[in-house]
Amino acid sequence: MDLFEKLLLNRGPLGKHSKMAHGYLTFPKLEGEIGPYMFFKAKKVLNWSLNNYLGLANHPEIRKADADAAAQFGMGYPMGARMMSGNSDYHEQLEAELSAFMGKEATYLLNFGYQGIMSAIDALVDRHDVIVYDAESHACIVDGVRLHMGKRFVFPHNDIEALEKQLHRANKIVQETGGAILVITEGVFGMSGNQGKLREIVELKKRFTFRLLVDDAHGFGTMGPTGAGTAEAQGCQDGIDIYFSTFAKSMASIGAFISSDEQVIDYLRYNMRSQIFAKSLPMPLVIGALKRLELLRTKPELRHRLWEICNKLQASLRAKGFNIGTTTTPVTPVILQCDENQVAKLAIDLRENYNLFCSPVCYPVIPKGLIILRLIPTALHTEEDIAHTVKALEEIYVKLKNNEYISSAYEVA
Repeated sequence: MDLFEKLLLNRGPLGKHSKMAHGYLTFPKLEGEIGPYMFFKAKKVLNWSLNNYLGLANHPEIRKADADAAAQFGMGYPMGARMMSGNSDYHEQLEAELSAFMGKEATYLLNFGYQGIMSAIDALVDRHDVIVYDAESHACIVDGVRLHMGKRFVFPHNDIEALEKQLHRANKIVQETGGAILVITEGVFGMSGNQGKLREIVELKKRFTFRLLVDDAHGFGTMGPTGAGTAEAQGCQDGIDIYFSTFAKSMASIGAFISSDEQVIDYLRYNMRSQIFAKSLPMPLVIGALKRLELLRTKPELRHRLWEICNKLQASLRAKGFNIGTTTTPVTPVILQCDENQVAKLAIDLRENYNLFCSPVCYPVIPKGLIILRLIPTALHTEEDIAHTVKALEEIYVKLKNNEYISSAYEVA
């Protein structure tokens, strides 16, 4: 069979909907300044779909730092891979400041989150080692685990008893292979808003020998007394052997970092293929990240405001009987019973008739028969935004119960 013919016959679980969804439900174009209100199809909408947690994307100090750095350096400098010709004092300054903030010996700056953690996993283990990871880990972790040539075991989400069983299995294997064990989980799970049970996992080190890698993309900047993440919030920062996060959430930018012991970071610098063979992060992004980190550290009122909005949003939803799962973080999933054939009409109704833009998540990401409307509160949202959103969702819920999104008579205004 011809390769292209094969691809067209099986477009994948999401791709099969592309003709119907493209440009509206998938690959939508939000326009205007990043914030709670943007434009979609020339209509002003209340936006709950951006990870701009602290509202830094259009903060005036951030915009100035970005613009000044771009004017001074352009997007080309430094040219080349970091190891060869792309290093700078600013890159090393950002790494040093991140290390101090995270309470780790050293940090390695990464170009992207997705490729960064994949490459880190690939570099950390060989075929003699065993990986044990949470079943609800992000796709970037799953793809990193797939690169592993040795054994890998998965445990049900946050199930510490199951993790113990897998550690027993892993321990028997490494005793024979001479390898080691790497446990991988997340600080904040981006779909459910649950925290990983980091403290309980760290406690298992008293009985098992393993190292712990935590992806805290949604926790960095939002969780903990200083914003240093979920492990800080749980009081077990020292027990996290390898801490990873991205600049794409609370920092509202591009890039990522990984922090650990000095010797481990030095090893990664010389063994992470995604960094060795890729151009260095451009200077405007590095200088912009320095300013973002400064504001994250010195303006706790941004994080406090985020949590005020988060707590009011979640309390309002629970008061109206909505199921938002067991989230203990800003990630707010509104879980509804909804046939997949209803999803498109529901999303259109929200956007066209309620001017409400949020991301509907359905099968195959979650089980059939359910839909998650994932709301991401930010420091820039208001109590009025919350009131409008909850009222809209109440009306949507009634329509769902009355099967209005199944009826062929239903039309959007």
